[in-house]
Amino acid sequence: QVKFVESGGGSVQAGGSLRLSCSASGYTGDCMGWFRQAPGKEREGVAVIWTGGDGTPWYGNSVKGRFKISKDNAEHTVILQMNSLKPEDTAIYYCAADTRWWACSQWDDQYVYAHWGRGTQVTVSS
Repeated sequence: QVKFVESGGGSVQAGGSLRLSCSASGYTGDCMGWFRQAPGKEREGVAVIWTGGDGTPWYGNSVKGRFKISKDNAEHTVILQMNSLKPEDTAIYYCAADTRWWACSQWDDQYVYAHWGRGTQVTVSS
């Protein structure tokens, strides 16, 4: 059974930084990353990384240049470094993963991912 431990959420002022961490147990898959959901909005892909290969990352257009995703395969952990945060980044951030090798090819489709964390709140004030 796959279990996630998510950490690093919190409150910050616009322009600040936060670092999210997702550690997985019982998981040896290929694709892992973060989605987010703001009140009244659809869940959207933030950043995903190919944990089973060379670490190729994918980013949502709204976070490119501000967020960076990285992996530590030895610890089955994915890190999301979020810089230059904006109020519109406010959301619940969910760790997601899938063991199928092709999952990352559809990285921003939430329905591809079989495993989800409980989420961590990120609040950015103006």
